[in-house]
Amino acid sequence: MASLEELRATRLQKLELLKKASMEPYPSKVPRTFCLKDARANFESYLKDDKEVCLAGRIMAIRGQGAILFVVLYDGKDKFQAVFKKDEIDEKLFQLFTDAIDIGDFISVTGNFFKTQRGEESILVKTWTIASKSLLPLPEKWHGITNDDERYRKRYLDILMNEELRDLFIKKSKFWDVTRTFLKNKGFLEVETPTLEITTGGAEATPFKTHHNDYDLDVYMRISVGELWQKRLMAAGFPKTFEIGRVYRNEGSSPDHLQEFTNMEFYWSFADYEDGMNLVEELYKKIANEVFGTTKFTTRGHSFDMNDEWKRIDFVSEIKKQTGIDVNTATETELKKKLQDLKVNYEGENKERLIDTLWKYCRKTISGPAFVINQPVLVSPLAKQIPGKGVVQQFQPILAGSELGKGYSELNDPIDQAERFNVQQKLLEGGDTEAMMADHEFIEMLEHGMPPTSGFGFGERLFSFLADKPIRELQMFPLMRPKGSVANKETKVAVLVIRNDLGETWKVLNTSAHLGASLGSHLGKGLLLQDVVSTKDKVGINLNIKHAIMIKECNDSQSLINITQKAKENNLEVEEFTRQMQDTTNDKKVITQTSLLNNEEVERLGVLIFGEKDRVEEITKDFKLFT
Repeated sequence: MASLEELRATRLQKLELLKKASMEPYPSKVPRTFCLKDARANFESYLKDDKEVCLAGRIMAIRGQGAILFVVLYDGKDKFQAVFKKDEIDEKLFQLFTDAIDIGDFISVTGNFFKTQRGEESILVKTWTIASKSLLPLPEKWHGITNDDERYRKRYLDILMNEELRDLFIKKSKFWDVTRTFLKNKGFLEVETPTLEITTGGAEATPFKTHHNDYDLDVYMRISVGELWQKRLMAAGFPKTFEIGRVYRNEGSSPDHLQEFTNMEFYWSFADYEDGMNLVEELYKKIANEVFGTTKFTTRGHSFDMNDEWKRIDFVSEIKKQTGIDVNTATETELKKKLQDLKVNYEGENKERLIDTLWKYCRKTISGPAFVINQPVLVSPLAKQIPGKGVVQQFQPILAGSELGKGYSELNDPIDQAERFNVQQKLLEGGDTEAMMADHEFIEMLEHGMPPTSGFGFGERLFSFLADKPIRELQMFPLMRPKGSVANKETKVAVLVIRNDLGETWKVLNTSAHLGASLGSHLGKGLLLQDVVSTKDKVGINLNIKHAIMIKECNDSQSLINITQKAKENNLEVEEFTRQMQDTTNDKKVITQTSLLNNEEVERLGVLIFGEKDRVEEITKDFKLFT
């Protein structure tokens, strides 16, 4: 099989053939009557009138040989067949096509519509011209790009070859269109608020920091969609506003969280959280029906129907029901002990963080649809209190064990808000980077007066749950480290999990060798601190990778399939070695044999998981060291 460099060299030669034939390989424009989707819509009328048309697109397939070629064009809207017959086209043009054109090239064809003997709508080509010559090949049609790192780096190819992924991005666009149209039809005004702020507000998250050169001022990238700004608009007299935009949170990634993502927030004057819940329930049902065509979903191990009753779940009562802890009266020591008993990792030492961690444990059992309400004041610093109860007028939609949005009866008491900002400031000074910054100009606005207001926000996590996909998979171009760049040895680790029932020792060694080689081929020299180390007498020794490697064991293929899925959901590098790979070194046989089996039927002998130490160890913690 030719290497990528050899294929590129061949295509460069074909590029020269086009130039010698006086055909510009990268013209600014080519003939095109209409897109391929419209070609189908207009086919019968143009066929009847025998009108000449010009079509353009990328070549996705070429079949046939000799005097007739069948070429599949694709332009992002549809596919259409172009037929090249040697006796219907200039002989030199036909030969040039045969000699210089590859799958992946963009061309324009001119001719008349006709139907093949099989009845396929086609264009009989009279002449053609190049629109753009490709110098690198497309991925294989049936296998595409299987390595996640490469898929994300070459997303344009991933989307081109993966129709399901392309449809998901179209749905994602519709998801925000439906949201925008729904709110506008309800009388909300779409607004734009600053993305660079002197103080961040509207959420508890660690911000990104940057510098404004002209003002010589350190600023933060926003962590919410203008919450404190939209509330200013309530004071300004706008009754209903919303914004859809990007937000930035400098914290960890997971299948459900990213550092950069799209959020929506609305604010509604003279409304409270009960009004907000009713509107959100209507909006979520609208999204489900118009984007997905159903209200029934199965995702993250849960099933729910948006048309079912949306229950109201009391925050404190639910935690007490599931754990026996009353978070209103429990001490920090009691909360820590309960979390330890439940084997739940927690971050932070203050009561607010401990209660939040305990709730995250409890919510996982709730499929929804539901709203959790009556959160303690401590965990909700921007919400209005229910007088005398120590809880706030807050609501969060719960679907599939997760909170997919948050809303309040917004706090408009300037004295109360100032006191809560003071509490948050003390948390910041104590090292809590996610606590809220005090915004004294916002307090001043409240002192001028803000009407009773209901506010609510949700992000693209909702779409990822309804689509049942990890959120990173639904980012068109997720942020990637530069190729070959890896973190320090202390932060990354490679764990091999190999079956202990393979029998002969050579099979275990063969499995581990192949997994290691596979990792090296995918990540290359980025795994190395340097290529070679030298002995005292100047003999060079190739250096091993700069990350720790552990080998663990399991006794069945299903365990390997399960941890592979978890690792991929966490965007970790995954290498797999199967029975088919060990039985033959013939790649074509491996491909053929694997394509005949479902994923669960492909017997795994071992997997290698590489990435951030904490996440890799969490996924492989139940496996003991290989003996």
